[in-house]
Amino acid sequence: MAGERERLGKKAAAAIGAPGARILISAVVVWEVAIKRRLGKLEAPADLLERLEQAGVDLLPITARHTDRVGTLPMLHRDPFDRLLVAQTELDGLALVSADRELSDYGIEVIW
Repeated sequence: MAGERERLGKKAAAAIGAPGARILISAVVVWEVAIKRRLGKLEAPADLLERLEQAGVDLLPITARHTDRVGTLPMLHRDPFDRLLVAQTELDGLALVSADRELSDYGIEVIW
């Protein structure tokens, strides 16, 4: 996990490593990684989901409310995976760890 943290921004690494921090990994992330891995655009372990579960992170499912919200978000960002993450972050009152600062234009907290 240390290698992954080196690629994180300092604020994101601090937030993730903070005592009592609750780490949620969205099903959107697992889905996007699986697609990009299959297309050869990303190197990621085939057992990513199992590793996440073993690491003790909480998995955030995609709900109908999340998908409905995507349809009403302003078109500030075109990536459908990111838009779904924005919807989850907004509806569930979370902060999003992302290097994409444009996502904060949606009025959500983006940490990097």
